Amino acid sequence: MAAYIARRILLIIPTLLGILTLNFIIIQFAPGGPVERAIAQMSGMGNEATMRVSGSDATSQDASTSAYRGAQGVDPKYIKELERQFGFDKPPLERYLKMLGDYARFDFGKSFYQERPVVNIIVSKMPVSISIGLWTTLLIYLISIPLGITKAVKDGTAFDIWTSAVIIVGYAVPAFLFAVLLIILFAGGSYWHIFPLRGLVSENWTTFSWFHKMTDYFWHITLPITANVIGGFASLTMLTKNSFLDEINKLYVMTARAKGLTERRVLIGHVFRNAMLIVIAGFPAAFIGILFTGALLIEIIFSLDGMGLLGFDAILNRDYPIMFGTLYMFSLLGLVLNLVSDVTYTLVDPRIDFERRDV
Repeated sequence: MAAYIARRILLIIPTLLGILTLNFIIIQFAPGGPVERAIAQMSGMGNEATMRVSGSDATSQDASTSAYRGAQGVDPKYIKELERQFGFDKPPLERYLKMLGDYARFDFGKSFYQERPVVNIIVSKMPVSISIGLWTTLLIYLISIPLGITKAVKDGTAFDIWTSAVIIVGYAVPAFLFAVLLIILFAGGSYWHIFPLRGLVSENWTTFSWFHKMTDYFWHITLPITANVIGGFASLTMLTKNSFLDEINKLYVMTARAKGLTERRVLIGHVFRNAMLIVIAGFPAAFIGILFTGALLIEIIFSLDGMGLLGFDAILNRDYPIMFGTLYMFSLLGLVLNLVSDVTYTLVDPRIDFERRDV
């Protein structure tokens, strides 16, 4: 097992390298970079200090041959200064190699617009996303496992049919639509104003007592967590049901029943242990999916200052250090949790031996 873990850790390095390389290449050809954005903002303001609408012929000629859209009539010296400010005054290969060296030391540079180290920004946002992801994953498991087991035991009954209808709705409607519905109903949208619309805690949260802090925190996360849970419980419920149905029909279950064991003893002592292997071991992977796919829109809708909202704002503002920093951290976290998921399989079921498999 130790050799397998070592190989997987070594494979993380080329995987991260491939992800960063591919995205770096795409960024080189993507229009609307930070230099173009700064030029567009400056041109819109009509800054006389940097615009030369009636300048010399040489200036006009340099601007007309600029690689940036919207640079017509802009002083080439100002463009050079923008390139130096954003780090585009060096060749792409040199910038790429510098990025790899810095990222190996977890040095993501400074944000273009916040003038703060990207590492500090990411660290300040991660607790919000991780908090939402952990609570969502925990509640999904607490709901889906009992529901899936009950559906398997009562397969084909009215309970199974009606809960399947609910699950179909959970499959069909994405979490962000549930979030909008909850806002309309309970956050002052059109009906009741029971829960807050924005933030993870109140503005004066630091002045509260510890009990008031805890209740205020849960009060704020109720709607975003509910939206995530409603949008994410369906898959795990059906996985649990199918796992139980598969185990219930096996020979060892029939043998246990033939020996006179009660149905409860059969389900808890035999079926549950085997059916839950894939469900329990899949917890890290489920957390990754919820954190990556559910964080962005939920954080935007409820104005939660987490990694999803940070990455979204960085894309809009073309803040490349934050874009690549969040990409690096998400990719690294995903790869590590995938490894944890595989290790969990072997802990839950000792029969699984990755040493006999080729990586």
